[in-house]
Amino acid sequence: MQAMAIPQHAELIAAAQQLQEELEQRSAEIDQLRQLPQDLADKLAHLGFYRLVVPESLGGLGTSPETFCKICETLAMANGSTAWCVFIGATSQYLFGALPPSQLQTMLTNPNVITSGVFADSGTALAEERDGQAGYRINGHWRWGSGCRNAEWISGGVHEVDLDGERVQRNAALTRVFFRPEEIDIQDNWHVSGLRGSGSSDYIAKDVWVPAERLAGDVEDTANARLPIYQFPKFALLGIPIGAICLGMARASITEVVAESKKKTPQGSRRPLSLRASLHIDVAEADTSLRAAHALFYENIREGWRHAQTAPGTLEHRCAMRTATVHAVTTAIHVIDRMYTLMGGSSVFETSCLQRHFRDVHVASQHMMVGEPIMELAGRVMLELDDQAFGL
Repeated sequence: MQAMAIPQHAELIAAAQQLQEELEQRSAEIDQLRQLPQDLADKLAHLGFYRLVVPESLGGLGTSPETFCKICETLAMANGSTAWCVFIGATSQYLFGALPPSQLQTMLTNPNVITSGVFADSGTALAEERDGQAGYRINGHWRWGSGCRNAEWISGGVHEVDLDGERVQRNAALTRVFFRPEEIDIQDNWHVSGLRGSGSSDYIAKDVWVPAERLAGDVEDTANARLPIYQFPKFALLGIPIGAICLGMARASITEVVAESKKKTPQGSRRPLSLRASLHIDVAEADTSLRAAHALFYENIREGWRHAQTAPGTLEHRCAMRTATVHAVTTAIHVIDRMYTLMGGSSVFETSCLQRHFRDVHVASQHMMVGEPIMELAGRVMLELDDQAFGL
């Protein structure tokens, strides 16, 4: 399979916009399958959406975090589950920069490879040689494996242990292992209210032996560490797509109310809903809040990216991006909840995108990257009680 020519970043955003109509039309199908249809996942892959943040030198498109987020935001306007799978699939390739060249070459046999993964350190790796080849025996149970049913390679966070199960301390930590889907047991347990089509099933590895080259360490310990994407704060990169996705769903919800309120005449009224003064205020206030959150969100991402061109992100950058992301999610929830309420009974039907965005945003908000402890950490930083918050 030949790799597609690398398009300009504006063209990538335009490609996401061109997908919106199809995603809207297929949203019921996506929800019913509880995963992305494979043809749709393949289309996203051919557009390069799973390799957005990978540097060009490692087979990716080398987009900025801002472009990555705008693509996620654009897709989420039409379907949150699709955007979520792109978010997880793309960030799963972040550690391509830490893989041994032989393994990266194997994975890029398909240049549009679809990946999935969970960063959580939920597995163990026991060093075990087989037939003279260095390797590891892997055991683990990873949750929230979004997009795993579409993926060619699935990763999970691990830590090395000895024969007694005790953690092994090394200078270069083993952080991630890559599996083929047939090597693990993907659970049929993704029966949920929102983000139904993300296919975020658990997966389990039981005594799976893999060659040592399948494990990635820290990018910071490689020659790629000075590339801007690896100087951009890692945990910010893992969180900002959530904010972008929620902002996209909130914008779509306002658009839906503006359009549908002109068509709806509530029971007991002779005038369209769009003529109610209270609705005018609600829509204007929602739009203002959303634009403000949107501006803060992208301003901090741009500043973090500018800094990453020459140096690793600072605590100030980490704090600003993480709090702006939480603010974006919180604002999106308020906007979507209000738009859902404004449309009354019309919102509950599957033909309305409001019910889907309502469900999806409340599930997205449960991700640990945008949880309540983020603001607590930020407050500790402001009060000079913690200078190590938010990781790197």
